[in-house]
Amino acid sequence: MSEYQYYEFAAVNQQLTEQAQSELRSRSTRATITASCFINEYHWGNLKGEPLDWVERFFDAHVYSSSWGNCRLLLRIPRDVIDAKVILDCVDTPGHSASASMPTAFEVNRTAQHSILDWAFNDDSGEHARFYEQADGPGWMARLLPLRDELLRGDTRSLYLGWLARLVNGELRDSDREPSLPNGLQTLTPAQASLAEFMMLDPDWLAAAAETSPPLLADVDDDARFEPWLLELTAAEMRDALRQLLRGNAQETERGLRTRFLNWDRTRNPGRAEPVTRRTVAEIDARRDAARALRLRRERAANDAAEVRRIAERRRYLDSLIEHESMTWERLDTKLQRGSGHAYGAAFQLLQDLAEAYACVKNDAAFRRGLVRLMAKHGNRGAWVKRLMNGGFMWTPKT
Repeated sequence: MSEYQYYEFAAVNQQLTEQAQSELRSRSTRATITASCFINEYHWGNLKGEPLDWVERFFDAHVYSSSWGNCRLLLRIPRDVIDAKVILDCVDTPGHSASASMPTAFEVNRTAQHSILDWAFNDDSGEHARFYEQADGPGWMARLLPLRDELLRGDTRSLYLGWLARLVNGELRDSDREPSLPNGLQTLTPAQASLAEFMMLDPDWLAAAAETSPPLLADVDDDARFEPWLLELTAAEMRDALRQLLRGNAQETERGLRTRFLNWDRTRNPGRAEPVTRRTVAEIDARRDAARALRLRRERAANDAAEVRRIAERRRYLDSLIEHESMTWERLDTKLQRGSGHAYGAAFQLLQDLAEAYACVKNDAAFRRGLVRLMAKHGNRGAWVKRLMNGGFMWTPKT
């Protein structure tokens, strides 16, 4: 089996120029290249370029996956959108250095204008079948790209998930402390849940870390926070924001306003987001057994509920066979008349269901009478008779 690598890049804020597309085309004649993306799969060879360089120069996002168990997500955001301390707290925690074979699970590359966030996972254990089916790449970009908009709106839960990935990756010591714990870690967005899946985050580590995370503030609370800042805006600033909206720059306008508000809010309430204490890795680890026990109880309860639903649905189906028994026997007759192996298989499955249905209402005799009538028409079908004998339906023709 050949090697498999999947590369996808996305340009969100600004489309690629003709010159940029030409340069990318010179690196690959087979790739799908448009004004907003570069997509290619490699079964032999490698990308003729450095993903980090391409994101810095051309793109806002990159997803990579390989058949040997590596995956990577890069997101480029404007440098001033998120407080640098919030990012650095997630990537600069002192601890064990990642090895060459096990790179760090989360880091940031800062340029003059951008922060490029870098999540990576290496399945060195070979335990995760997702990587070895050579179909892991497509679809991840659509699932993960919303993380960028969330970050631009000030939602930093994906940064904490990056720190947690470093913990699971063995990069941190028991005495290292967590970064600022974001609200809403127990109720992840679909994109954040996809990131946890992409990075193969242990659900028990995640549950233990999220245990003390406060719920997200309600919209009404946000309105109350916005109001004092809005009162400080001048008429000229409001007109400028409306002008940008009318020009179709909705995303940029929202991001700019939100960034200004968050900067104002941090200045006015510098300690609001800081917890009284930050837990150590050991303290989070101590809650993992409880998180695992709770997860297993929930899974058992969900499985039990699913089994109850399955049994109820099965019984409704069997009852419908008895309720319309004449029609059911006619369906069997029609299938057998086709005379094909597939038809015999479908007929045998339906016959088994019908036998179970009659057994449920304790009327096996009615089933045997119906079977005798059926075999009076189809008893000369050798392949069908053989199925009945092998299946335990001991039919003996009358002499």
